[in-house]
Amino acid sequence: MGAHSGIEAITARIVERSKPHREAYIDRVRRAASRGPHRTTLSCGNLAHGFAVCSPAEKDALAGDVVPNLGIITSYNDMLSAHQPYETFPAIIREAARAAGGIAQVAGGVPAMCDGVTQGQPGMELSLFSRDAIAMSAGIGLSHNMFDAAVYLGICDKIVPGLVIAALSFGHLPAVFIPAGPMTTGLPNDEKSRIRQLYAEGKVGRAELLEAESKSYHGPGTCTFYGTANSNQMLMEIMGFHMPGASFVNPGTPLREALTREAVKRALAITALGNEFTPAGEMIDERSIVNGVVGLHATGGSTNHTMHIVAMARAAGIHLTWEDISELSDIVPLLARVYPNGLADVNHFHAAGGMGFLIRELLKTGMVHDDVRTVFGHGLEAYTVEAKLDEKGLVTRPTVPQMSGDPKVLAQIETPFQPTGGLKMLTGNIGKGVIKISAVKPERHIIEAPAIVFHDQQELQDAFKRGDLNRDFIAVVRFQGPQANGMPELHRLTPPLGVLQDRGFKVALLTDGRMSGASGKVPAAIHMTPEACDGGAIAKIQNGDMIRLDAVAGTLEVLVDAAEFEARLPAKADLSENEFGMGRELFAAFRRNVGRAEHGASVFS
Repeated sequence: MGAHSGIEAITARIVERSKPHREAYIDRVRRAASRGPHRTTLSCGNLAHGFAVCSPAEKDALAGDVVPNLGIITSYNDMLSAHQPYETFPAIIREAARAAGGIAQVAGGVPAMCDGVTQGQPGMELSLFSRDAIAMSAGIGLSHNMFDAAVYLGICDKIVPGLVIAALSFGHLPAVFIPAGPMTTGLPNDEKSRIRQLYAEGKVGRAELLEAESKSYHGPGTCTFYGTANSNQMLMEIMGFHMPGASFVNPGTPLREALTREAVKRALAITALGNEFTPAGEMIDERSIVNGVVGLHATGGSTNHTMHIVAMARAAGIHLTWEDISELSDIVPLLARVYPNGLADVNHFHAAGGMGFLIRELLKTGMVHDDVRTVFGHGLEAYTVEAKLDEKGLVTRPTVPQMSGDPKVLAQIETPFQPTGGLKMLTGNIGKGVIKISAVKPERHIIEAPAIVFHDQQELQDAFKRGDLNRDFIAVVRFQGPQANGMPELHRLTPPLGVLQDRGFKVALLTDGRMSGASGKVPAAIHMTPEACDGGAIAKIQNGDMIRLDAVAGTLEVLVDAAEFEARLPAKADLSENEFGMGRELFAAFRRNVGRAEHGASVFS
């Protein structure tokens, strides 16, 4: 069926708003496609450098512009569990390319930091900016103009958005994203969270905490909760950058390798040298972006994507806003319950029917656009499949069951977990922010309480340990935005606030910093913009001010006389400690030039 009328209306609005930017972008993409890559136009010195390590046969093929050359952009490192499997992928890709009549070269590597390692540490202040650094690093790799298409090896939080920005900046090239898959299920995520709270209360020691964390994060693959990394994988499939059924197959399995090989074949098939030329910049359009937002709402995805998908869209000349995202949330039902929005992990989600089931259910009522281009061809209907191996090899037949394998994890569109999505925009006299409500109990969707103001995470931690927070309050943690200190994740706040909430207090968080999809049970108004460092009203809040957070109405207000609030001078903070150490001095230019959170918190726009 066609798209839902509300989905159509919002999409049309985005198309109209984006028209001048999108038309200019498409013109650039088409001009770049018409100019190359044509390796025969490179000077002999250029070309000799580009294929110096290739075999004689590969040199002959590359010299003649008759064989497609695949550029590999890899984010491999062996510290990230999600990215460690990529160590062997280039060899697999080169072999698969040769078998398909092409050539593949690693064009470049990009940094890949782990938010799990840097959480609460100085290095976390580089995390958001690493997205734009990744995009630039991938751009450097592709700038050699040796490639007919590119494959991108990336999984985690800022890595995939950065790679998408690069893929769309090089939009004249086809782009296929190749996932590595989630780690197998370990210690249940709710049990891990329970131990964290016990540690915060001083009821267990570091040894018990480390044991629980190690049992949860225990091997190769993506962390199994539904945070930004797994939201990325969902996005890449529903937007058409993945092969059908590829997102949540565990690493190191025959099916995983078969999907990787198939992705290589497909990347070579959609170059300008063939009959199915699919440049990434034309493949991804406003409908693809809306499908991605719908997927986030339907699965209770990461709040980080209220910035990332905005930045990704802008790389393709598409101007998506928080208002669009919030209005789509009012239309799209919640169909998945994966931790922290439930007890299941992504392996349970995949076993219950996974992406194929989800996409089929969304198509039933026109919640997603079917009339889109993907790396697999035309139409999202092709993604309503389950990837399997049989005696002939990889098959992607419409084998998704009619009923969910586990209705507690994955619901049918007729019986959603809730009628609206998981993300909401908040507006009021403090500015704009977002909140993830899919994991917050309904009785906590409205919180009215006095403010307690903090200028860093540690201040709140110290107050909790002193016993000063045993009351109703809204924690205002400010000077955590991109201009102030790079907008670090504030996950260290989750255990103490969770403990206080479990004790029966009404608590919430208000911040110009970030809390990703890993958080959820405590109401958190995040990404407040303008931020405190940018003259935002959050800098005028004082201890004791009554604040009303209403996730139902989508409002966030300081209940102070308007004239009095307007007359207040904004607070200042000493941010000198955030300027140096652990590489932070290298990113001073990013802090000076970064855009606001609602525009993607990017240095590019």
